[in-house]
Amino acid sequence: MSIEATNITKLYGSQKALDSVHLEIAPGGITGLLGPNGAGKSTLMKILTCYLPPTSGTAKVCGFDVIDESLEVRRRVGYLPENNPLYLDLYVREFLELIAGIKHSPPPSLPRQGGKPTLRSKLSLKTWGPHRIDEIIDLTGLGPEQHKKLGALSKGYRQRAGLAQALIHDPEVLILDEPTSGLDPNQLQEIRTLIREIGREKTVLLSTHIMQEVEAICDRAVIIHLGKIVADDTTANLRQIATGKTMIRVEFDREVPQRSLTEIKGVLRAESRKPAVWDISAAPDTDIRPEIFRFAVANGLTVLSMHQQELKLEEVFQELTK
Repeated sequence: MSIEATNITKLYGSQKALDSVHLEIAPGGITGLLGPNGAGKSTLMKILTCYLPPTSGTAKVCGFDVIDESLEVRRRVGYLPENNPLYLDLYVREFLELIAGIKHSPPPSLPRQGGKPTLRSKLSLKTWGPHRIDEIIDLTGLGPEQHKKLGALSKGYRQRAGLAQALIHDPEVLILDEPTSGLDPNQLQEIRTLIREIGREKTVLLSTHIMQEVEAICDRAVIIHLGKIVADDTTANLRQIATGKTMIRVEFDREVPQRSLTEIKGVLRAESRKPAVWDISAAPDTDIRPEIFRFAVANGLTVLSMHQQELKLEEVFQELTK
C-alpha cells in the first residue's frame, strides 16, 4: 500500500480532530479527500507527511512508519500545504535549486541489481541537479515565468511552483491540500490537467471541498465528517449508495400541489425545481414512472418530460455531512 492509516486519532486538548480513522490507498491513481471545513482533512494530511504525530493509531507511507521512520517517509512524499509557503523574494529557478539542495538525495526507488545502480538509476542520478530542475519546470509549465521572483507570479503560477517543489525529488506519493483554492477558471483547468497527468505515474491524495473537482479528476472519493470517514468509494458508486434513492425529474403541463405528489404510491419526497417541474424521490430499485403516469391521467395532466435524474456528488456530500 502507498498509504496505510489504522485507527488514527488526533486530539487537540479535549477536541477530537480525528476519530479512529482507517484508510488504505494502493499505488497509483488520484484519491480525493472531501469534507466540510474543520472535518479533519488537513490534520490527516499533516500526520501522513510527518508534520504532526497522531495521538493514537499508526500510519505508514510506502511501508514506512510516520513516527519511527519519518525520514524514509519524507523521502517518498511530496507535500503541497494549503497555504503554499514560498520564499517570495527568490526567483523561480533559484527557489527550486534551494529545494533540490535540501532534498539532495536521489529518489529512494531507483532500481538496483546486486547492490549496484542499474543503467536507469545511473541516468536518474546523472540528471539529479540542473537537468532535474529543467524537467520539473517543463512538467509544471513554469518555463515562461522561471526568471521571475515568486512574489511577482500570479496565483496560478504560484500553485505551479508549489507543485514543482513537491515533485523535485521524484516522490512516490504526492499529498496536496486544497491545491486549486482561489484559482480563476482558466488556472483551475490548467492545474487540474497537471494533477491528472501526475496521477498517471504517482499516488496522489488531494483534499478539497469542491465536489466538481473530485468528479473531474479523482478515481476515488473519501468523505470525512467530524473526524470520521463516512464514505469511501468511486464517485459513481457514491452517487448510488449514499442516499439510497431513485430520483425522477418530471415536468407537467401545469402546476401540481406537492401534497398530491407525495401521496403517489412509492414516492418518498417531492421537491419543486420550477412551478411545474418536480424532482421525485423513490426507494432504491423502485420504478415509480407507471404510478406517475396513472396520477397524471387521473388528474387530467399531461407529462411533458420525465427522466431519471443522476444524483450529483454535491448532493451526496450534503446528505452524508448533515
